Parts: sequence; C-alpha cells; structure tokens
Amino acid sequence: MALSVTTLFGYGFGHVLNDLCSAMWFTYLLVFFHHVLQFNSQLAGIVLLIGQIADGLSTIFVGSQADRTDDTKFCMKYGRRKTWHLVGCICVVCAFPFIFLGCIGCGSSSDVIQVIYFAPFVIIFQFGWAATQISHLSLIPSITQDVNDRTVLNAIRYAFTVASNITVYLITWLTLGFGGDRGDAPVGPNDAASFRLIMFIVVGIGFIFAALFHFLVKEVNVVSYTNSPNSENCVSHKQMCWRDWFKEPQFYQVAVLYMTTRLFCNLTQAYVPIYLQDSLHLPGESVAYIPLVMYVSGFITAISMKPINKVLGRKVTYIIGTLIGFGGCVWVWFGDGPLYINYLLYIVTAFIGSGGSTMLVTSLSITADLIGPNVESGAFVYGAMSFTDKLSNGMVVMFIQSYAPCGDSETVGPDCLPLISQYYRNLLALMCSGFAILGMLATLTLLHKDVGQRNQNSATPDHTSIYSERTSYEQKVNDAGICFRAAGATMTCCSPGIVNQQAAGSNPAMAHIGSPGEVQRQA
Repeated sequence: MALSVTTLFGYGFGHVLNDLCSAMWFTYLLVFFHHVLQFNSQLAGIVLLIGQIADGLSTIFVGSQADRTDDTKFCMKYGRRKTWHLVGCICVVCAFPFIFLGCIGCGSSSDVIQVIYFAPFVIIFQFGWAATQISHLSLIPSITQDVNDRTVLNAIRYAFTVASNITVYLITWLTLGFGGDRGDAPVGPNDAASFRLIMFIVVGIGFIFAALFHFLVKEVNVVSYTNSPNSENCVSHKQMCWRDWFKEPQFYQVAVLYMTTRLFCNLTQAYVPIYLQDSLHLPGESVAYIPLVMYVSGFITAISMKPINKVLGRKVTYIIGTLIGFGGCVWVWFGDGPLYINYLLYIVTAFIGSGGSTMLVTSLSITADLIGPNVESGAFVYGAMSFTDKLSNGMVVMFIQSYAPCGDSETVGPDCLPLISQYYRNLLALMCSGFAILGMLATLTLLHKDVGQRNQNSATPDHTSIYSERTSYEQKVNDAGICFRAAGATMTCCSPGIVNQQAAGSNPAMAHIGSPGEVQRQA
C-alpha cells in the first residue's frame, strides 16, 4: 500500500529543525563567538570542541538505545523512535537559543566564565541533535515495509535538508544585508541582535515543522528480526561482531577516507565565512550569500555525478571530487584583487562546494560498501566513523584557533590584521587542500581492492557463509532476502534482490540496493 502524501511530507518535516540548527552551528558559530561576542580564538574553538565531543558520544549512546525493545508504556503507545525524536526536539528547542543569546546576566564576565555558562547548553543541544537524527533515520522501517516507499522517504528527507540549509543562508542574507544601515561593515558586536533574530526565526520554523511531524506521522512498532542462519529468508554469512572490525585493514582505510572528507567539508563550511571577513574584508552579508553559492553548487554537482559514479565507480568519482576541491583551495592561495573578489570568488567557492559534496556523498557510499552483508554490526561501523569525524573536527578546529595570530587577545590591534588575513587564507589553501589529498591517498590504497571483502581471520566463526569466498555480495543478495536488526541500523526482511539499509547518524548515508537488475558493485 502506497504511503499517503501526508505521511511522506510529514516524515520530511521531521528533520527540518536539525537541518536548520546544523547550518547555523557549522557556518556561524565561530563567526558569532569571535566577531560578535569577541571571544578570543582559543575559547571560541573550545565551545565548538565541546559540542563535537558531545555529539560523538551522544551518537553512540542514542544509537544503542533507540532500538531497545524493553519499552515503557508510553514508548509502546507513542512509538519508541518518535519518543526519542520528541526528546531530541525538546532538547534542541530549549538549548539552542541560549547559544546565540549571549551570556545572560554575565555578559561582562570573563570569557572563561562565559564558556562555562555556554557549555551545558551546547551539550544538551548536541545530545538532542543526535537523538533527533538517529530516531528519524531509524523510523523509516516502522513507517513502511515497501522498499520503493523507503526510497521516496529518503529523497524527501534530503530535499528538506537542502531547503533548510538554503533557508538559513537566505534568512541571514536578508537580516544582515537589509536589517539596518550597516553599509559595507563586516560582522561585529553590533550584529548581536541580527543573530538573535536569525536564531529565533530558525528555531521557530523548526519547531513548527517538528510539531507537524509528530502530528502527521504514526509509528508502528515492528517485530524485531535477527540474523539467524536457520531462517529461510536470510543469507548465512560470516558474522562480524564489533571487535572483529579492528582486525580489518579496510576498516582503518575507510575511516581515514571518511574522516578526511568530513574535515574538508566542515572546515571549509566553518572557515569560509571567517576568510570572507578577516582576509577579504567583505561586507557582513557575504557570510550568507557566499556559503549559499557553495551549498547550491555542491548540491547540483552531487546530482550530476551520479552518471559518472555508475560508469567509473565510487573510487574514481571520489578522486575527481578531491581534485575539484583541491583546485578551489589552491585558487584561494592566489586569490586577490577586485577581479577575484567581485567575480572569481564565486567560481572558487563553487569549486570548493562541488568537490566537498562529491567527496562526502561518495565516502558515505564507500562506507556502506565496507559494511556489505555484515549488517549485524553495521551500527558500530557508522558509530565509529561518526565519533572519529566529530572528535577529529573538534580537535582540528581547536588547533586552528589556538595558533591564530593574536588569538589570545579579546581585541585585535592593527599589527595583527595582516597576520590574521594571511592566516585564514593559508588555512583554506593549505590545510583544507591537504585533507583533500589525504582523502585521495586513502582512496588510492583501496583502488585495486574490493571494498567489503573480508579478511578471513576477522569474522567470528559462529555462522559461516554458505557461499564460496569468491561469491560476490550482489549474488548473495540476489539469491536470498536478508533479515536483520541491529541497534542504530536496521535492514528489514525483504524479497530476493531487494535490500534497504538505513544507518543512524549517516546523513545522507542512505545505502539503497534495488532489484537484481539495479544491483551494481562499484569498484
């Protein structure tokens, strides 16, 4: 039975609050704390580091709890995933506003005291964000058992993610560009009210969509499935417990690839606005329309790369993405003068956005290939990748902020301005391009390997495969349906050749394998 339009759009509404807040967090947190609140660079970095660590730990915790079956009465009646989603939304709505309201009652206190004030709100927000994300992803099998409907749900979810990010940048552009007689002034303390307005609009829109989601979408508590070798509907394969992954060389190779990809994407998203303000000295509204160009170009490129992905495979597509992103970063190194600022800057940021988007989407697909049929421990793989991503991003940002020129000063003197200008230009040109190259090198180590092929000594011997070692994953999928249930990642029983995997915390890690004719193992 096809899903109703109400259910389809209702599900899409469920992640809008997260997407709106995420766009503000990554793009404007450092700008707000450093330029508006005038925190020194180190303390601004500490705020982001606290959030990244909290996010990583929360992802692991919520991923292990969202699929528990020992539910309370309320969870059984309302739905355990919708319950986690509700808890997450409450945390986000209650905590996120305080991050952009400034230190209420302690605005004149030292920066250290203010960081202590902000820390609990950051932690609560990141916990809520993780709870909302994971529960929303894992809700799909409860909504429908039809693989085609799930594909539609995934598409709608991603469409709302794109719309949410564009909305944040447009709101910021309108608020900073037309919110007052600011002229060409950069972002500064006088923009505190503008950021408060942006935050209230963002949270207000997100709250409305979250409420609509809970009103329109019904969760059905489905029966849990296990990966039993005696099941008629399941493929028997060598099972992998979480410890077994540490014996897999590809686990570390893909982890490096995924981590460097996230570092490239998140650092460019966080530091392009600062580069615009501190290196190019552009008007304040530039922190809205330049990231908008980056995001839209990345979205368009991600769609247009699909045919290339089918022809050349994931690894070659990823390498193409790294070269595009690398080219944009190198161009930043040489970028200067009116021609660059007025015209070429848009091409440069489009290159960075296109390269980053291609790298991200492809790395998520490679991670899904790594898991392959070992869905019984897929949640651990995604959780480990996510935790590594969050922790590394926080630590690198902290490193960058600690070595910023005059970073320990609350006010920047004229002698520091040239140093700061060069610092953020070098950051984008050298560090971000370096992470793109590292990602490409990690991909090259996998170039002549079949991602997902297991080390014979890595799997637990409990259930051995009924197939020979040379049998491809696609053949296993086509020969029998797969049933499994694992915390944070679910794959439902389905007919032969149709597998649908949803992994918590992997946005947009939506690995879908369709009918036998659609299954293609990408080299």
